[in-house]
Amino acid sequence: MRIYFVRVGMLLMLTALATTITTTFVQADSHDNVNEGKYLSRIAGCNDCHTPGYLLSEGKTPEELWLTGDAFGWRGPWGTTYAPNLRKLVQNLEEQQWIALAKNIKTRPPMPWFNLNIMKDDDLKALYAYIRHLGPGGETAPAYVPPDQEPKPPYAQFPSPPPQ
Repeated sequence: MRIYFVRVGMLLMLTALATTITTTFVQADSHDNVNEGKYLSRIAGCNDCHTPGYLLSEGKTPEELWLTGDAFGWRGPWGTTYAPNLRKLVQNLEEQQWIALAKNIKTRPPMPWFNLNIMKDDDLKALYAYIRHLGPGGETAPAYVPPDQEPKPPYAQFPSPPPQ
């Protein structure tokens, strides 16, 4: 009977130790992914459009506003588009749903969706981790405005491309 309790005690101790080690590695990995996602959101230009005032403030917008979308419009022959609130979007997606969306999305200008489509899965996972880390925040961006309707300012006007 005594040997049984010693074995059970050892087993419980080893299980606790394994759980602690696993939790520590998962937290470290998660922290690394969040930092990598933050880095990627900067260098990939995500904040330039998806964070209000980021581009004009030379990146000095407080992090609590990052990736909350913007009411600044981008108008051209396609109509007027607005950068959506990625924090609200990602809160409703599982990681694999986010990756599938990023790999297959096709949007209107000026979003460089074709660059998002070719991002590595690990980079998309890091972006996902960072956006989720930020938590929900901000408001929903304005809806798309068709080309025959005048959007509310402010917006940037793109010229029509030259004929080919």
